[in-house]
Amino acid sequence: MPTTRTKKATSPSSNSSKETTFAHEEVKQIESLQLIFKEIKNELSKIIVGQEDAIEKLFLCLLSKGHGLLMGVPGLAKTLLVNSLAQTSSLSFGRIQFTPDLMPSDVTGTEILQSNKERGNREFVFIKGPIFANVILADEVNRTPPKTQSALLEAMQEKNVTVAGKNHALKEPFFVLATQNPIEQEGTYPLPEAQLDRFMFIIRMDYPQREQEISIARQTTSGSLPKLKTIMTGSKLKRYQDLVEKIPVPDHVYELAVDLVRRTRPGSSEAPSWIKQSIQWGAGPRAVQFLIKGARAHAVIKGNFIVSEEDLESVAEPVLFHRIITNFHARSEGITSAEVIKRLIEELRADNQ
Repeated sequence: MPTTRTKKATSPSSNSSKETTFAHEEVKQIESLQLIFKEIKNELSKIIVGQEDAIEKLFLCLLSKGHGLLMGVPGLAKTLLVNSLAQTSSLSFGRIQFTPDLMPSDVTGTEILQSNKERGNREFVFIKGPIFANVILADEVNRTPPKTQSALLEAMQEKNVTVAGKNHALKEPFFVLATQNPIEQEGTYPLPEAQLDRFMFIIRMDYPQREQEISIARQTTSGSLPKLKTIMTGSKLKRYQDLVEKIPVPDHVYELAVDLVRRTRPGSSEAPSWIKQSIQWGAGPRAVQFLIKGARAHAVIKGNFIVSEEDLESVAEPVLFHRIITNFHARSEGITSAEVIKRLIEELRADNQ
């Protein structure tokens, strides 16, 4: 019989305690994953200065089989971060620079007519596009028209593309990590809310601190950037993804996720009065799913064997930020989605005490 390790967690719900038992092999995997995450952060620090929060959220997306959208002004190393993350693994990498003239076939690939010397005839052959990779960097995704955006978003949702009536499966694991510049609106095609909902996280990147910017000046202006070593293979990542899905979630954490999302909806009876005054649209059921998935991944990289309320709260902002639409009243008062999420968490925490 395999040896096991038991972890207990106390819950404020009626089911006051839960006992979680893991096989020795699974315990070793959790410990190994923690070490790999530290190694990846150390390796990325050779090129990326700061941005620890963005690195962690990107890694949570990978573990949760989700897609991420990085938002930040130019020059914050969004593209370099995604490229470097792919380098630290054996995952194949594809980069698509979105422009107004980009066509769907430039993303998915197309069929071309070629001669078959063996058969002595001509036939259509499918030439794969850059979407056929494990990690896709969709650079400046809001610069391309909706027709091309939809080709990418269909691949994100369905994990396959359809060309000339034929389905072509994408490689597993498959992640889209898109970037978007929030300050440029001219000549752009903002993603509709329904399409933004496909992204698990919105990862907001801000300017570095003064000391970090000095380090950037020193490290990036003297010769070429160092080559990063491979830390994790694709098969190992799949095993870690399966491990994350096994992390148990107490009933009170499921209830917290649902209560938090339902309170974002102005038409809901659970919504506080200030939400009805400030919010136009709230989050949908997909937000609940991503909250639980993200909380599981967060628990694992912190070395926990069960999901806690703190794990859920840590991923609430990146999951809900783009799913809460403020109205004119809130915008005129300078109320942001991030402030709404923070206040909702504080109120829920007070109600549960």
